Amino acid sequence: MSAEINGKNVCVGNEKMMKSIGAEIANCDKCNHFKGTTIYVAIDGVFAGHIIISDQIKTDSAHAITTLKKIGIEKTVMLTGDHKEVANFVAEQLGIDEHYSELMPADKVEHVERLLNEKSANNTLAFVGDGINDAPVLARADIGIAMGALGSDAAIEAADVVLMDDKPSKITKAIGISRRTIGIARQNAIFAIGVKVTVLALSTIGIVTMGMAVFADVGVMVFAVLNATRALKVK
Repeated sequence: MSAEINGKNVCVGNEKMMKSIGAEIANCDKCNHFKGTTIYVAIDGVFAGHIIISDQIKTDSAHAITTLKKIGIEKTVMLTGDHKEVANFVAEQLGIDEHYSELMPADKVEHVERLLNEKSANNTLAFVGDGINDAPVLARADIGIAMGALGSDAAIEAADVVLMDDKPSKITKAIGISRRTIGIARQNAIFAIGVKVTVLALSTIGIVTMGMAVFADVGVMVFAVLNATRALKVK
């Protein structure tokens, strides 16, 4: 980014930008132990200093990754535009299996395309993001999950699932709800088909009563509704 301020040309950007304007970056030994993305500042083509920007890891992120692995998630991958050092630090802290850094939005799409091609037909690829740059990847993944509280409108619109409080641990809860819901739906389908087939078979030999016929219709429906309410008890 470049702007004219009080008659001086101020440039703020990455190392490539500093090189393009001929500003020589000075080393700062005091800042070497800080983990973050470095933003350089130059005034009238002369290096003036830098700013280190670092996002804090969410308090429940490590717990979320651990829980995801416990419930059967085979691999976790982090795609980020941050510098390599920052990505390495975050991946190590959270126990992420693979990570790729310094990515542009198009690079993220390429990585997701590769992961989609590598996975088996029975597996599902989910992508979690909150920025406007994540929108193309959220739309391309099998399941796009947006962090709603701080997420951009583009990310929320492109996602299939929106977490309203930005807690990564809620991803595990969402998976639990979906698995329980699918399980209940299968139970209802098997029970309903089984009862109706049984009553139909018995009717061919003339031993079906009116009560049995009513149960096969209304009774099965009532059972399915009551069984479906179990999905509300997921913690």
